[in-house]
Amino acid sequence: MRTTIKELLSDYKKLLHHDITVQGWVRAFRSNRFIALNDGSTINNLQIVVDFENFDEEIIKNISTASSLKVVGEVIESQGSGQTIEIIAKKIQILGDNFTEERDKTILQPKKHSLEVLREQAHLRFRTNLFGAIFRVRSAVSFAIHQFFNQNQFFYMNTPLITGADAEGAGEMFGVTAFDLNEIPRDENGDIDYSQDFFGKKTNLTVSGQLNVETAMMGLGRVYTFGPTFRAENSNTTRHLAEFWMVEPEVAFSNLEDNIDLAEDFLKYIINYVLQNCKDDLEFLDKRFAEEQKQKPEKERASEGLIEKLENVIKKRFKRVSYTEAIDILKNSKENKKGKFQFPIEEWGADLQSEHERFLVEKHFECPVVLFDYPKEIKAFYMKLNEDGKTVAAMDVLFPGIGEIIGGSQREDKFQVLIDKMKAMNVDEHELWWYLDTRKFGSVPHAGFGLGLERLILFVTGMTNIRDVIPFPRTPHNAEF
Repeated sequence: MRTTIKELLSDYKKLLHHDITVQGWVRAFRSNRFIALNDGSTINNLQIVVDFENFDEEIIKNISTASSLKVVGEVIESQGSGQTIEIIAKKIQILGDNFTEERDKTILQPKKHSLEVLREQAHLRFRTNLFGAIFRVRSAVSFAIHQFFNQNQFFYMNTPLITGADAEGAGEMFGVTAFDLNEIPRDENGDIDYSQDFFGKKTNLTVSGQLNVETAMMGLGRVYTFGPTFRAENSNTTRHLAEFWMVEPEVAFSNLEDNIDLAEDFLKYIINYVLQNCKDDLEFLDKRFAEEQKQKPEKERASEGLIEKLENVIKKRFKRVSYTEAIDILKNSKENKKGKFQFPIEEWGADLQSEHERFLVEKHFECPVVLFDYPKEIKAFYMKLNEDGKTVAAMDVLFPGIGEIIGGSQREDKFQVLIDKMKAMNVDEHELWWYLDTRKFGSVPHAGFGLGLERLILFVTGMTNIRDVIPFPRTPHNAEF
């Protein structure tokens, strides 16, 4: 029976002086005597001590970095520094050969590689300490998300990836078709005849599961969807992906204040879960984060370490600020007056950019910020119109280093107001007849939000490029792997 390295290191006293079986990949082989073995269960390696006089020379010769092994041996307390225990090997079986000539062309060489090179070999980067840590943390975050909602009596819904609706009204959607692209049928006006396509209408990959999950909320009360979403935005920034994961809860009988409370509780729960359950990986990422800060000019360095930053998010209550107050702060800031913003703030109604969000969080308030009550013109049609007729009950949660991490709102629950807003914003009410039905039959005040999973992983791991926190990034001109 195989023992994982994490199990062994966590409870090694029970296994001292017992023979066990471990399997993993060779991270290093020093002096033909000490093998550093890792099986992915933890960032920590297990030292295997090999007395080569007891093994066939051919076996020893064929063991090198990236080989996979099965090792049977006795667990003993280590005599050397750097590890608590080690295994005296009694049997070694090479499970996977290492084609050394080929390996030398890959990132499996035992040396440091740039993140750009690692992205080019994304199928192999899981074997590095950095990406092993990142994706163990991502797994823990995903588990914590489901656990939080389960503990708070939410029901998990699966919403369609293929849709005929554009939830955000942005139009940046990937089309879905079964047409032979060399022989696309056209109607008498020369337009594409979607009635002959697989679904009989124009369809796309979804940008959000919100509209669908709202329909489930109207019968189940508290629901959430968690899955991939897609946006055909031709952007090559460090913050954008064409395929990304969204968490979207919807809560009946809930207003904007309830929604903000839920978002804050949700984020703090997840971060606390990671702090409690990913200590080794976070300590590694914290050291890496500190090294990165040393390379920056002093004025650009973070004022706190990665773990300290995460702990402070849990301790501090998020600052709640109206959009109107935020505009006044930004408009009167030295940065704005001295022209340091790429997008100057001149008047109420401006759509805030990442630089404005980060100024509020990192320089002005020095804590996470929740902005609320945005101008109706810059927000989606489904957001609740406030009594002033100028703003909607929208909210964005802003984090240091990230900017917006959650966007949400109280939803418009009045049928006629929703119709009027859809007309004003050129949203096809006939396409969304089923969404409007939810306002006809027992509509209730309700609210929800969307969390971009990858942005949260960026924050938790201290990484700076969103392509490094998803296994296989999809970006313009890149659909490799």
